[in-house]
Amino acid sequence: MTPQPLLLIGAGGLAREVLAAVRLLPDVWNPVGALDDTAALHGTLIDGVPVLGGISRLAEHPDAAVLCCVANARRPLSRLSLVSRLGLPDERWATVVHPAVVTSGATLGCGTVLLAGVVITTPLSIGRHVVAMPHVLITHDDEVSDGVTFAGRASLGGSVFVGESAYLGQGAMVREGCKIGAGAVVGMGAVVLQDVPAGETWAGVPARPLRGESA
Repeated sequence: MTPQPLLLIGAGGLAREVLAAVRLLPDVWNPVGALDDTAALHGTLIDGVPVLGGISRLAEHPDAAVLCCVANARRPLSRLSLVSRLGLPDERWATVVHPAVVTSGATLGCGTVLLAGVVITTPLSIGRHVVAMPHVLITHDDEVSDGVTFAGRASLGGSVFVGESAYLGQGAMVREGCKIGAGAVVGMGAVVLQDVPAGETWAGVPARPLRGESA
């Protein structure tokens, strides 16, 4: 089996995590480079893979699968915004699943990344361009929309809804049946016991809205 060339968009921490995962799948992926608009990175290596230039050079690599490695909820350009800007068909986007992942028959959207130790306990659908960092837990009847980011060890009880581009911080826990609105941010270690409205930042135990503060 000939591995497919893989081009990463972004050359930060998530790109390094993805590279570690794809190197455990050498028959599936051949990482050929990264593209990043940070000029200081051009011509450098990220864990042995060259940063080939800015994102505008994507057209030079028509045969490569592409993965958007933008993870930080507070970056000016969200992952879904960048995906929309690039305008690629779904079949160009890679889906990367670390070998140490339990998916239990889940259906994964294009561009999604599941890193080591992620567990999805029952068959369900995960949206497009979702990122789950190590040891995330997703359980029965959860709904995960496009562009969601789970930091390490975030966990969902059953029947939780997570809206588009929401961000769950490291170790955050969400009680069964709660809803996390689109673009919401849940701080690290937070315990969510009620619905979090779209666009709000909540933190604490139990989680409460923050006003003019950072999670």
